[in-house]
Amino acid sequence: MSDVNHEQNIDLEASVSEILSIIEQEREREIITRRFGLYDRRETLEQIGELLGITRERVRQLEKAILTRLKAAAENGKTDVVAKLEKSFVRSLSEMGRVARVQDLADAIYGKATDTKQRAHVAFIAELTPGLTVINENDNYFHAVGIAQYGDEKQLRAKVDEIVSTIKKNGEPMDINQLHDVLGYEHPSHVRALASVSKLLAHLNDNWGLAKWPTVNPKNIRDKIYVVLAENGKPMHFSDIAKKIKDSDFKRKDVTTQAIHNELIKDKRFVLIGRGIYALDNWGYSRGTVSDIITKVLIDAKEPLHRDEIVKRVLKSRQVKETTILLNLQSKPEFKRVAKATYTLAETK
Repeated sequence: MSDVNHEQNIDLEASVSEILSIIEQEREREIITRRFGLYDRRETLEQIGELLGITRERVRQLEKAILTRLKAAAENGKTDVVAKLEKSFVRSLSEMGRVARVQDLADAIYGKATDTKQRAHVAFIAELTPGLTVINENDNYFHAVGIAQYGDEKQLRAKVDEIVSTIKKNGEPMDINQLHDVLGYEHPSHVRALASVSKLLAHLNDNWGLAKWPTVNPKNIRDKIYVVLAENGKPMHFSDIAKKIKDSDFKRKDVTTQAIHNELIKDKRFVLIGRGIYALDNWGYSRGTVSDIITKVLIDAKEPLHRDEIVKRVLKSRQVKETTILLNLQSKPEFKRVAKATYTLAETK
């Protein structure tokens, strides 16, 4: 596999060099290589202007003019390398849902994790290719490339915005099939690809939501605990929660069981309902000791209850042994036996 990647790497680098050779003036080549970061890091208009002794605006004008000439050369067949690479790029993009972030496209083309220089080569070639659309990076969108027949930059951004708007309106994460049903795009993979272009979205297990929602983008231990419990749908022992987090796709998941237990104790979203067993408060569990729960059961009943009925009702919100409930009933002064195995609340003075 390394031989194939190495050959492809050489081909792409050679292709970039061949394209750059069309530019006659050294200063213009300097502008393009520095703006795209083809040999080193990307530089701003100001940095290049300072280096070349011209204004920021002049650098911008020259960059635009050079790219226009290079695109025309590609379209007119003055270099066949762009046409060859377009086929490769389109093939990869077709498999990725018609659009992809530059980083993901570069990884697919090279068949491995790429560095910034390799990604710069992919971005540069995409910029010159007639059959491709480039989405420029800003606060809302990642740097991305799409197949031109599926939209220009404005149209692709509008589709991304529509996905964001749909999720916002829904108010909670949606899986790709739900989004596809609502939006009606040609294929769920296209919805996923467009969603991945947005900086405002995040996903977990293919559920997509706003990046600020902890259910899809858990940033701290407490959020990760919440996601694990919510996905499990029923109470869990803290050691099982720790194992789930370690086995997950979360970032920074290597946390100790003790750290997880500490967070469970501190966060009011989590309710201790048994020995080391926790539930979410929005499942209807209330916090408190076993005697607190017995008190609540008797208050809600508004009448004395047989101990078996008390045990049954307490076990709905606490995973404890029956003997623990019975011991509380028999030993705590707040409970009074009024008939055989039947209890009520003791009168308070």
